[in-house]
Amino acid sequence: MIQLEHHRAPVFLRPVSRRLLRDLAVACLALCCGLRVGAQETYHDAQHKGAQGGGSLTQSQAAFPKRPGIYRKGWIDLNKNGVKDPYEDPSLPVEARIRDLLSRMSLEEKTCQLASVYGFAIVMKTPFPEASWRDEVWKDGIGQVVQHLQGRGETDLGWPASNRARNGNELQRFFIEHTRLGIPALMGAEGIKGVEAKASTCFPVPLALGATWNPELVQRAAEVMGREAHLLGLGTLWCPILDVARDARWGRFEESLSEDPWLASRLGVAMVRGIQSQGVLATAKHFGPYGYVKGGREGDARTDPRVTPREMEEISFATWKAAIREGGLMNAMVCYADYDGVPLHASEELLQGRLRRDWGLKGYLISDADGMERLATIHGTAQDAKDAYRQCVNAGMDLWLSFEHPKVYVEALRDLVKTGKISRDTLDRRVAEVLYPKFASGLFDHPYTPEDPAADAVVGGAAHRAVELEVERQSLVLLKNENHTLPLDRKRLKSLAVIGPVADDAGVALKRYGPYGTAVTTILQGLREVAGPGLAVKHAKGCALVPKGWPENERYAQPLSPGERQGIDEAVALGRQCDAIVVAVGDSGWTTSGESRSRTSLDLAGRQEDLVRALQATGKPVIVVLCAGRPTTINWIQDHVPAILLAHQPGASGGQAIAEALFGDLNPGGKLNATYPRSVGQLPLAFPTKPNGNDERLGNWSAGLVGPLYPFGYGLSYTSFQYEGLQVEPLNDPNGSLVRVSFEVRNAGACAGDEVVQLYTRQLLASVTTYEKRLGGFQRVHLQPGERRRVTLDLTRENLEILDRRMHWAVEAGDYKVMVGASSEYIRLEGRFTLSTAP
Repeated sequence: MIQLEHHRAPVFLRPVSRRLLRDLAVACLALCCGLRVGAQETYHDAQHKGAQGGGSLTQSQAAFPKRPGIYRKGWIDLNKNGVKDPYEDPSLPVEARIRDLLSRMSLEEKTCQLASVYGFAIVMKTPFPEASWRDEVWKDGIGQVVQHLQGRGETDLGWPASNRARNGNELQRFFIEHTRLGIPALMGAEGIKGVEAKASTCFPVPLALGATWNPELVQRAAEVMGREAHLLGLGTLWCPILDVARDARWGRFEESLSEDPWLASRLGVAMVRGIQSQGVLATAKHFGPYGYVKGGREGDARTDPRVTPREMEEISFATWKAAIREGGLMNAMVCYADYDGVPLHASEELLQGRLRRDWGLKGYLISDADGMERLATIHGTAQDAKDAYRQCVNAGMDLWLSFEHPKVYVEALRDLVKTGKISRDTLDRRVAEVLYPKFASGLFDHPYTPEDPAADAVVGGAAHRAVELEVERQSLVLLKNENHTLPLDRKRLKSLAVIGPVADDAGVALKRYGPYGTAVTTILQGLREVAGPGLAVKHAKGCALVPKGWPENERYAQPLSPGERQGIDEAVALGRQCDAIVVAVGDSGWTTSGESRSRTSLDLAGRQEDLVRALQATGKPVIVVLCAGRPTTINWIQDHVPAILLAHQPGASGGQAIAEALFGDLNPGGKLNATYPRSVGQLPLAFPTKPNGNDERLGNWSAGLVGPLYPFGYGLSYTSFQYEGLQVEPLNDPNGSLVRVSFEVRNAGACAGDEVVQLYTRQLLASVTTYEKRLGGFQRVHLQPGERRRVTLDLTRENLEILDRRMHWAVEAGDYKVMVGASSEYIRLEGRFTLSTAP
């Protein structure tokens, strides 16, 4: 986490964690552990002398000659006047440096700091500075450069890491050496499952990270993401996703860490800390009720969230409050939605009130792409784009983001200031909020990235892939295992059929806003590698992920086409030849899950269930591997197929982890971080819920399906666990733990395994209706056969406080129920405690 000690600069970033040091090769770390190139190690010293970028790099250096004289011992003469001015002095407080810099900045320079620009080859037309840049709007600086040299297809400039660092440094050199005040640009990129760059480490989607229920492991994954971002020359990574997903139809459900605010908060804090421990700022997404959009719809329908003020505070805002207060999050991207008729981008109450005043956010707020303009184009609350800019900046928005040229925004902003529609004081506040994280992270004092060839072996390297593989392993959730179908016995099998549209599809892993060009082990490849000699692994696709005419043909059942029938028949024929069948179904790539991929059905898309039914009819043992980006209604599969393994949308090593689990080399121990409904008609169906909200029991009066297919927290194991010895001890420390809950868990089976023990609470009498169960703690425990362990979980004020009738946060005196178990419904131990007075 980036920390400010007594608000002084320079700010030294935490060293790489011991855990990551253990995982990274010592030789690589010895060469790569430096932070940014600064005054002591000048840009000239760090610059690779070969100029391997070609003529463009040479032309850039000819157009903008190097100025080595500005790099002094311990500071950089950013404004080239030969004097160490206050904003150039690393020993001064951040606030003092900002005040001094603001006093020197012109209107042109200030407005440029409030703009972002997509780099080459999106908005910027050249990868390196050229003479024409003297006439570009960013000749006066820029707030943030996004995705520079990371466009798909520009891999010769953005890869490998040392090449990206060298070429990125040339861009930064322009801002340091050839703008009047030398204000560095913050380099940013997407990175929800790894840095969006070629061959970076590709993790599974955040929904899979959440299924590990392991904040320590999630922090290790975030350290890898942050480390790779740093080595690629980035100052910020647009991660983590703090949206609490509440509607399974939503295309971006896969990007959420959980539908539960406490679990998502713990994992979100871990991700912020992990990213920022590597010298990279986290920019979290997407502030507001983004996971509540009506009917799960997206695109231009990302409006009208169905959420009450109380639920907004208790569910949607929980992750943000924790990430800022506990994780040190400085920066946020604002969502497209409105709330109670006010677009989030123009909500002074939420941007200035909640984020800054109440929770203490210190850095910038960046718009989602064209988010400001949507006030005019979608929401209808602004006359035109210029009026939208006025509203947004006055409400608290700092950085503009669009796929348009930034001069569109900058010129409008300058006119708004000149005409008094945005005051000079407001402008200065917005600029200060952009400058704060730049100073706090040390960017002004260390603006360049080391150009070390050893970094090429670290980004996407073996040590980082080992962390990713562990995430894959711990994210697997065993949904069903009838008659011990799993694990498969290599000794008894001579042949295995691997069938399904995602069985050999690397697109399951390579998704939007994540790595590309990374080598992927598909499920088929993983099974062939793990099966060992003597076991023939055979493959047939069976059916396409979606048929021609999808999703229109989801309106009603239609007969199989001749081609579809042939594909299924071929798969069935293969299945009959083999001793067992693994069928991999679900979602893939950008087709059925992801941004703007919301669905009106939660059934498997296309002919996938037809394929499973046909394979089950062979009489051979069938195992379904579900690669889903959202909760899926797999009722027939649950009722008829003996074994189901949930792999979510795995990452690069997902195929290996899945194969290990199927053959018993590892015991799946993940748990569901989202509720699985039995029908889309039950939605919304999410945890937590108010009393009986997810379970309409009316006896013979029921006219619909009742209860979830799989509850929140659910997950099986190849072994079994027993709980006993519950103790509940009130501590009543108003500044710490209020209650201590302890119990024993024992592995009662024959193999080692992980159990995620879960603690839930219920306030029995309250001033308002409270949730029937509330997750208050959890811990992932690894136990050998027969091993027992005592687990202690403390409940703090954050676990017990509610919004009372006056909408004030309070822990109320009274009786509380404690429930301990392996899911929100599989409760094994119960107890009570009483708070005699409100702490």
